[in-house]
Amino acid sequence: MGPKELQDASAGLFKAEEKLSAEKPDYHGHRDRLRERFLTSGADSLPDYELLELLLFAAIPRRDTKPIAKALIKKFGSFGDVISASTDHLKDIDGIGDNAAVALKCVQAAAQRLLQTKVKEGPVISSWNDLIAYCTAQMAYQPIEQFRVLYLDRKNKLIVDEAQQHGTVDHTPVYPREVVKRALELNASALIVVHNHPSGDRCWKNVGSTSTRTES
Repeated sequence: MGPKELQDASAGLFKAEEKLSAEKPDYHGHRDRLRERFLTSGADSLPDYELLELLLFAAIPRRDTKPIAKALIKKFGSFGDVISASTDHLKDIDGIGDNAAVALKCVQAAAQRLLQTKVKEGPVISSWNDLIAYCTAQMAYQPIEQFRVLYLDRKNKLIVDEAQQHGTVDHTPVYPREVVKRALELNASALIVVHNHPSGDRCWKNVGSTSTRTES
């Protein structure tokens, strides 16, 4: 390739780059501005749908995520409702595939893991607000009633948290014999029982505690 051909090829490359730059989708600038606002003003400056947009950027790199985020809010109601929805229900929204659904569900899992760590750090009874936040994150958005048991050791620290029973939208069976049996297996000294009311009142309900004693 001679100097003339090389010059022509270089000129063609620069023109192609200019064309690509000119054809850059408008939403790329929106993404940059949204990231900047998050970094400078924090998450509180963003409404729910814009926070969802940020989460979807990496999972959906070649599509405007604003309409998708707004469709999610319209269908489910709030940021918390969206990340708590099942993967199948999330994928009912146009534009949400496996990658986007996993990205959203990972946020829920991370929040639950963080709150569980706080509960495990000290005596549960002395960190009641952390316990309530944890139970809310675990159960508030469940579509069916759930009966959970938190088993505690002698220092009131969490041994394990288990969903003992799942029911329907307004009912869940409870088997005290199974709860006591599990407490004995874990050598638990106390337990806290919690259940939710998903039918019209989506929050944890009836937090109660009791103690156990084993005799040899």
